[in-house]
Amino acid sequence: MDDNLRWYALYVRSRWEKKVSELLDEKKIENYCPVQRLERNWSDRKKIILEPLFKSYVLVRLAPKAHIPVLQTDGVIGFVTFQAKPAVIRDEEIEAVKQFLQNYEHIQVERIDVNVNDEVTIMQGPLMQQTGQVMEISNRMVKVMLPSLGFALVAIDKNNLAKGSSQ
Repeated sequence: MDDNLRWYALYVRSRWEKKVSELLDEKKIENYCPVQRLERNWSDRKKIILEPLFKSYVLVRLAPKAHIPVLQTDGVIGFVTFQAKPAVIRDEEIEAVKQFLQNYEHIQVERIDVNVNDEVTIMQGPLMQQTGQVMEISNRMVKVMLPSLGFALVAIDKNNLAKGSSQ
């Protein structure tokens, strides 16, 4: 595995997430378009569809200087940036999304602003030992922030959290 490769988020045209992922595959550019299985009901039938988890985003893994072929891909608007540079997403956050999708159905993704609240460690479940910020608690569920993406995944039981860092 090349230690020089980093994950980045691409902002893509609306409803082009899967198409951009296919085009990047054709270019042999490693990418990840997380999808969830949803059941849709029509008047005459039910159908299972794969819907992108993050609307208008595709994740790519590449060397810091290899951005040009990605930007030349149809449907790509640009990189998600932080302080005028493409924002790097930690490998642990990509793995957390993959684990979350393996273990949960009917996931709700919410766009959030990054704010600092209580630091917690998740003690059980697919995100076990991940440290993060609590964004909101309602009933028994908690929003867990993925800081690099600015998204929160909603489905963590607050009984599975411990206050403070695990370090």
